[in-house]
Amino acid sequence: MSGTKINIEKDNKILIIIPTYNEAYNIKRLIPEILKQHSNIEILVIDDNSSDNTASIVENMMEINKSIHLIERPSKMGLGTAYVEGFRYALKHTYDLIFEMDADFSHDPNSIPEFLKTIKKCDLVIGSRYIRGVNVINWPLSRLLLSWFANLYTRVITGLPVKDSTSGFKCFRRKVLESIDLDLINSDGYSFQIEMHFKTWKKGFKIIEIPIIFKDRYHGESKMNTGVIREAIFMVWKLRILSLLGKVK
Repeated sequence: MSGTKINIEKDNKILIIIPTYNEAYNIKRLIPEILKQHSNIEILVIDDNSSDNTASIVENMMEINKSIHLIERPSKMGLGTAYVEGFRYALKHTYDLIFEMDADFSHDPNSIPEFLKTIKKCDLVIGSRYIRGVNVINWPLSRLLLSWFANLYTRVITGLPVKDSTSGFKCFRRKVLESIDLDLINSDGYSFQIEMHFKTWKKGFKIIEIPIIFKDRYHGESKMNTGVIREAIFMVWKLRILSLLGKVK
């Protein structure tokens, strides 16, 4: 898929938001791979005070390429708040298409052209590990089962018609983020992804899932923990209750 030419609106501005925490090894390799996918792409790295000089590496790359941007935060504040800050940046700077993407190569940059092709006919494209069987590489069976059942649990409780509601690889149209009250987004990890997908769906936007192959990180440490899982379990009930009360914003 690399090198595929995708015709999107000539003036569309594309922003790919990448939260980082100790991703020095990955980020210096990932950014060039992303930028070569389309000339309209810009990257926003949101770094949570990494101790391995991730931010410094990005700053050095910014001096060479003006399509790279950086927000440095004072401490490890979580993935959800990082994306919300990135969304605010995207809206303020009038980007048209806004991506979420991991820094660890679990999300293949070569999939980006397919996202750009698909977003022309919908409002949110989700890179799905489960739309065509199970496309996950290098996960232990226990984590794979946990993820698969978490998605099943979410569909049953909320009615959200998405196979991979916990996916972190996606592309929004600007109007979707404009419609969501970002001040009310306080979740993190899996819970954050579920909340964003659910609110997009409840507001009537069109969602399309496309198949991706998810490869577990081969360098660095996973940010997954039991707190993230516990929050997701409670989030689905919160969303259902808000939906029943007509208070999804």
